Amino acid sequence: MNGRVLALWAGVLLSGCAALPPAKVYPLPRPDALGARALPPLPPPATAAQAAAEEPPARASLATTPRAYRQDGARHLYQRHRAQVYQGKLPPLLHAVGVLRARIGRGGELLGLQWMRAPRHAPEVVAAIERMMREAAPFPAPWQMGGVVYTDTWLWDASGRFQLDTLTEGQR
Repeated sequence: MNGRVLALWAGVLLSGCAALPPAKVYPLPRPDALGARALPPLPPPATAAQAAAEEPPARASLATTPRAYRQDGARHLYQRHRAQVYQGKLPPLLHAVGVLRARIGRGGELLGLQWMRAPRHAPEVVAAIERMMREAAPFPAPWQMGGVVYTDTWLWDASGRFQLDTLTEGQR
């Protein structure tokens, strides 16, 4: 009896699989189609002798890797745009999610922006994030690296407030 039931269920499962339509494959857009521009190259990092001879700027980041710099960059953005930071856990559905790269020069100057994943369905969010990045400059100077590419994910609520993935409180 168990063998017959098992065979019956196996037949039902297999017949259901055959009825599914083939999955659609959506190609990723080319970067030039999204208006993405290559970021300018970073200047070479300072040698140990040069770094020892110079004083770090007052608002310097002591991070030695881009990953470590994410904390400093995110805290800086939260401080500069305190009123727009979403407090608490984000709702389960977000209005937009975007991944942005920012090239930061040795002195903390913003050298360029490049979208890795732009929320194209919400152009107002793209414009707001780019404006916020420009207004937040200068960033903490990545003094020990001579410049950095700071990448973070912006989690945007329908209220117009945001959290960064680096410092997010999670979702409900």
